[in-house]
Amino acid sequence: MEINWEIKSFQELNTTELYQIVQLRIDIFMLEQNCFYRDLDNKDFPSNHLMGWHQDTLVAYARLLPPSISYEECSIGRVLVHRDFRKFGLGKQLMLQAIAFLSPPSTPQPIRISAQLYLQRFYEDLGFVPTGDEYLEDDIPHIQMLRPS
Repeated sequence: MEINWEIKSFQELNTTELYQIVQLRIDIFMLEQNCFYRDLDNKDFPSNHLMGWHQDTLVAYARLLPPSISYEECSIGRVLVHRDFRKFGLGKQLMLQAIAFLSPPSTPQPIRISAQLYLQRFYEDLGFVPTGDEYLEDDIPHIQMLRPS
């Protein structure tokens, strides 16, 4: 399956891209995971937005946050893959794209995430290590993880 990966700042997003991002975030986090929270939290403005497109459909997305927005380190959030495309390994591709952008080999940087606990092994396979105890975030078990530089 051919995926076109793009990274854009908030200011570079067009209205169709922004609409599809918000729609997919609502579909997955609020409706599928039954998690009601303030998705539009003002962190989108300083962030970059990693989008995976299959034809005209947004199938994968992650928000790439600079340091000092969510954590002292840069971070990755709102990681998602469209329900109909989860069987193609796009989650790993998405995360590898995000890591390459935030921590390129020429200037490696630590990356911190708040991972849903059931995905801990997935993130460990990408070089992240747990940095604390599990906690509830929006009634979903999470764990903070760090990928050292």
